[in-house]
Amino acid sequence: MATTAFLAEHLVDPEVHASGDPHALWSWMRANDPVSWQPPGELPGFWSLTRYEDIRAVYRDPHTFSSARGVLLRPARLGADPGGGMTLALTDPPRHKQLRALMADWFSTRAVRDLEDHIRAACRAVLARVAGQGECDAVHDIAGRLSMYVIGRIIGLPEKDHELLVRWTDEAFEAGVSLAAHQELMRYFIDLMDQRMAEPTDDLLSSLVTGTADGELLAEEEILFNLENLVGATENGRLALAGGLLAFLDHPDQWRRLQRDRRLMPAAIEEILRWTSSATHSMRTATETAVIRGRRIEKGDRVVLWIPSGNRDEDVFEDPFRFDIGRTPNRHLALASGEHFCIGSTLARAELRILLEQLLDEVGPVEPAGPVARLRSIAVGGPETLPVRIAARHGDAALPAEA
Repeated sequence: MATTAFLAEHLVDPEVHASGDPHALWSWMRANDPVSWQPPGELPGFWSLTRYEDIRAVYRDPHTFSSARGVLLRPARLGADPGGGMTLALTDPPRHKQLRALMADWFSTRAVRDLEDHIRAACRAVLARVAGQGECDAVHDIAGRLSMYVIGRIIGLPEKDHELLVRWTDEAFEAGVSLAAHQELMRYFIDLMDQRMAEPTDDLLSSLVTGTADGELLAEEEILFNLENLVGATENGRLALAGGLLAFLDHPDQWRRLQRDRRLMPAAIEEILRWTSSATHSMRTATETAVIRGRRIEKGDRVVLWIPSGNRDEDVFEDPFRFDIGRTPNRHLALASGEHFCIGSTLARAELRILLEQLLDEVGPVEPAGPVARLRSIAVGGPETLPVRIAARHGDAALPAEA
C-alpha cells in the first residue's frame, strides 16, 4: 500500500467494501494521510477524513460544514440530492431544528419506553416466524422485519400493511435504489398522507402533516422526502442488528460473557454500534474556507467522514480491532455527533437490547447456516445476507455455536 492515489482509486470501489479490506486502507490513511484529497472521477472530488477527532469536529460544526447539499457521495452526472434542504438529514440549523422538533417526541426516551411492549411483541413475532423452520436470513427475516414493524408503527401504518413495507423496502435496498424511486411505496405514502390531511391521528405522519416550520405547513414534497428519509434510515438499524448477531457468532466467548452477566448489556450495545458502524460515510460541504491538520479546505469542497475509520482510531480506542462487550468508555461516532446526532438513537438501542434479551431468554441456539455476503456499497456496511438456523426451544439461553 504505497500512495494516497492508490487509496483514491480503491476506497470508493464498492467491491473493496464487499470482499476486500477497507479497514486496511483506513488504517494506512489514519497513520499517513488523515486528511487526503480524492480527485474527481465518476464521483466529484472530495476530502477524506479518517481520524476520530476530525470527524467529530466536522459533525459538530454545521455552520462551516453543511448537510444541505447532500450527505452521501453521488456520481457527478446525477447532480445534487433532490431532497437537499428539505429533510431532517439534509438541512442545517435553524431549519434542521424546526424539522427535528416535529419528530422528536416520537423518538424520545419516554416514547420509546412506551413503545417497548410493541417492540417486544414484534420481536417475538419475528423470531417465532423463523424458529424451527430451518435456515433463514437474519438480515431480512429478523433484523429487517423487526425494523420495519417498529418504524411502521411509529409513522402510523396499519399493522396489516407492515409486511408491504418490508417487501417494498427489501426491493429498494437490494436494488440499491432510493426509496423515492419505488413507485408502489411512494403511491402508498401519498395515499396515507392524504388520509392524515383529512383526518389526523396520533402518529408521526400526522405530526408532519399538521406541524409547521417557519410558521408554515410543510409542503407535500417535504413530507414525502422526510418519510423516505425516516424509512431509509432503518437500513442502518437493521444492519446494526444483523451485524451485532454476526459479531456474536464470530465471538461466541463474548456471547457467553453476556449470558453470565446481564449488567454488561448497555456496554454490549455500544460496542455493537461501534463495531458495526453501519453508516460507512457521511458527507458535508464547506460553506467557507477551513483548515484541518494543515490542509486547506476551500469553500464548496466536499468533505467525507469515514465513520468506521473513526471508530477504529487507535488514539481513541484501546485495541480497536477487538470486539469487547465490556469496553468503557466507548464514545463512538456510529450515531453521529452534534446537531445531526441520530434522532432514533434511543430507539436503536432499545431494539438491540430487546432482540438480545429475546435471543438469550426465549429461543434455542442460533447457528451459522452458510457463508455471509457483505454489502457492495460505500454508503452502508454490514452483512447483505446472514444465513442462520434458530432452534425452536424456550428456557435456555440461545448460545451461538462456534463459527
